[in-house]
Amino acid sequence: MALSSKKEIKTHWTISSLLGGPDTVGRRIKTEFDLIALSNDGLTKASLDVLIAFLGIPRKQFAEELLGMSVKTIERKKSDDRLDRHTSSHVIEIAKVVEHAITVFEDEEKVRDWLATPNRALNNLCPLELFYMPTGLALVNTILGRIEEGVYS
Repeated sequence: MALSSKKEIKTHWTISSLLGGPDTVGRRIKTEFDLIALSNDGLTKASLDVLIAFLGIPRKQFAEELLGMSVKTIERKKSDDRLDRHTSSHVIEIAKVVEHAITVFEDEEKVRDWLATPNRALNNLCPLELFYMPTGLALVNTILGRIEEGVYS
């Protein structure tokens, strides 16, 4: 029975759902080009809020540490206000890595715990601490791939 619930979680949390689903995102995500178009159009604040809620971290931490912007800038926005292209792209890349973590761990709590726990393979940094830059996201994604393949990480 536990296996079937894991599959439900794994199926439910996709990049699209991590960003609020088609109604919030405004389109269906089928290809990488859909993500590029979404980034160009700009994610809404509502999409950002869904991802932050999934991660279970304070909005201030997400805004200031991961996006390098003031939390007040985000808080002033209405839920349907759009983020700029650069910020949207960064948030999408974070969602992609989180989706990969969900695929690997198949459990939301394990994902949150893993992201917030120092990792020897990441020079004893928490994966979340590396989400502020593309190189860090790529490194976390690589470690997730190693875990997925059964390599000690």
